[in-house]
Amino acid sequence: MKITNHKIADLLSSRKEEKRKSFAVLLDPDKVNLDTFPDFLEKAVENEVDFFFVGGSLITNYAIDKLILAIKKHTNIPTILFPGNGLHIDQSADAILFLSLISGRNPDFLIGQHVIAAPMLKKSGLEVLPTGYMLIESGKLTTVSYISNTIPIPSDKPGIAACTAMAGEMLGLKNIFLDAGSGAQYPVSADIIEAVRASVDTPIIVGGGINTSEKALTAMQAGADVIVVGNGIEQNQNLLSEVAACVKMFNLQMEKVY
Repeated sequence: MKITNHKIADLLSSRKEEKRKSFAVLLDPDKVNLDTFPDFLEKAVENEVDFFFVGGSLITNYAIDKLILAIKKHTNIPTILFPGNGLHIDQSADAILFLSLISGRNPDFLIGQHVIAAPMLKKSGLEVLPTGYMLIESGKLTTVSYISNTIPIPSDKPGIAACTAMAGEMLGLKNIFLDAGSGAQYPVSADIIEAVRASVDTPIIVGGGINTSEKALTAMQAGADVIVVGNGIEQNQNLLSEVAACVKMFNLQMEKVY
């Protein structure tokens, strides 16, 4: 059943206010084995994954529709599109992260792709989640940095990150996504997350380079509301359950405090 009427946006906001963290698994259509995907989905349900993000910066094997169909068949986990451009839209999803790359100066990813996608989104019925997308330097050139032709915010410049996030919030963006990029050498630093958390009231999504439960915990303690793991799960099959357990334990501890 499609989630509409801002239900995902309301869920993100309410969980943020309750200081409850969420776990999102990023699925790259080019890297998912459809034959074993049902088994993976069963594991995701068992580990109480909160969201699936589907998409990526560069997709060569367009299987978004097949992924979403399988997700809907085997789970009730909300599916959110994570588009690399205006063509990565599938109306069978529940929502779309409408990403504006506010850390860069490339107009195509600030507003250009959005103009192309807007008519399709208007007709699709997808819940649109206006999101300020911020690339953070991660020790290596990532696909998203190369494709978007933008320079990430330096990892040792939390002030720049904070001011960029503030500007995004003042422009009306409802979420801030801090991303080190797929295959990042290291994740978004606690200093960056803490600076952004102190500067905005929006939910903060953090991904890229989170390949251990310890890194997930560090991000949550710094103020991340949604932890996104993708590439790490492809390399370590136990990471899904490890991060899920870490998020669950964090939430249980917060319930005791409050």
